[in-house]
Amino acid sequence: MNRLLSLFALALLPALVQAAEPLSPDQLLERIRSERAAEVSAMQAREQAFIRDRGEQAQLLARAKAALDQQQAEAERLKGEFDRQEAQLAEQEKLLAQRVGHLGELFGVVRQSAGDIAGQWQDSLLNVQYPERLQRLRSLAESRALPSAEDLDGFWMALLEDLAASGRVEQVELPVVGADGRRSEQPVLRVGSFSAFSQDALLRYDADAGQLLEPARQPSERSMIDDYLASDAPLATLPVDPSRGTLLAQLQRQPQLWDRIQQGGLVGWVILVLGAIGLLLAIWRMVYLGGVGRKVGSQMRELNQPRTDNPLGRIIGVLGPKPQLSDLETLELKLDEAILQETPPLERGQPLLKLLAAVAPLLGLLGTVTGMIITFQAITQSGGGDSRLMAEGISQALVTTVLGLVVAIPLLFLHSLLASRSKALIQLLEQQSAGLIALHLSGAPRRD
Repeated sequence: MNRLLSLFALALLPALVQAAEPLSPDQLLERIRSERAAEVSAMQAREQAFIRDRGEQAQLLARAKAALDQQQAEAERLKGEFDRQEAQLAEQEKLLAQRVGHLGELFGVVRQSAGDIAGQWQDSLLNVQYPERLQRLRSLAESRALPSAEDLDGFWMALLEDLAASGRVEQVELPVVGADGRRSEQPVLRVGSFSAFSQDALLRYDADAGQLLEPARQPSERSMIDDYLASDAPLATLPVDPSRGTLLAQLQRQPQLWDRIQQGGLVGWVILVLGAIGLLLAIWRMVYLGGVGRKVGSQMRELNQPRTDNPLGRIIGVLGPKPQLSDLETLELKLDEAILQETPPLERGQPLLKLLAAVAPLLGLLGTVTGMIITFQAITQSGGGDSRLMAEGISQALVTTVLGLVVAIPLLFLHSLLASRSKALIQLLEQQSAGLIALHLSGAPRRD
């Protein structure tokens, strides 16, 4: 009843909305009846669709239950098959263990030996010529299955190949990475498992890259390779690295002179610049004093003809051709003044050279102090656990000290040599001036 009232109210809504169109009671009743019939027809259609869908859903549910029962049956069957095969596998493993007996221990020894030998051959340069042998050994060592007869035979043959190749000196084509980073096939002379040589250099085996490398720095015995290749004698000399490349690798890390100079830092460069200035100054003064000495020696052979291009000639020119001997003190003062005027050019540059010789070791000490400061800072930051962090400061401390001594010692010798030469020239001028005075006092004529 309530449902009918609701439908009746819904049917009245359009009529109330359209109040602008007045209807008679018969027209209103007819409209309600038509709308009621349409509503009933729609409800019956929905009920039929619902009934039809319910039947389809029931069929799907039935098929799903049937499939579930089938899968559960299959799962039970597979579980039974799995349990049966697991029991059969346990029986077969027990039978295998009984039949293998002591061979299991033997296979374990083979695996361990393969792993140990692979570790020993890791750094062997024979790996370049036989690149597949390490992989076979590692596969045998890591395998959990019993090795087959082919595996054991391959292991035995690998040992024989290494034994034979280690005792041969042969030339083979192998890939080589040059100093410029380019890889190319080159004829390589291999001396057992110790050393390898290309046409131009000794080669080093890099275990990480698995390649032969041509180091940038070569030992001085490289020329012996050409002599060996060109020799037809049954015995020939050839350098061999018994450390299997360790010495050659150490040579690459050994710093050269340029590297040492760079380790000195700014203080080291200052010492070298001062040393170069001192050396140029000493060379200039040596050349100058040598020229003065030659001119003075030439003037001594011609005392009657004084020249102004040398100190002795200028001193002789002070006396003149006819000196007044009445005032001997005045004559001596003139000669002393002339000698004093000639002394500074002869001693020029020596104080600066002496100063450079004294400053060089002081700068070396300054570099030592700054290097130790850098070292202590590295220790403070890293706690002293990594010595490589302290290497920079220690290198600077030691290199600057060496540079200071290397510069100071030659400059001291050069200063001493220049001082002795200039002093010898000054003594010669004093001796000649004294001799000239004595010669004029005696009234004897000048001699060559």
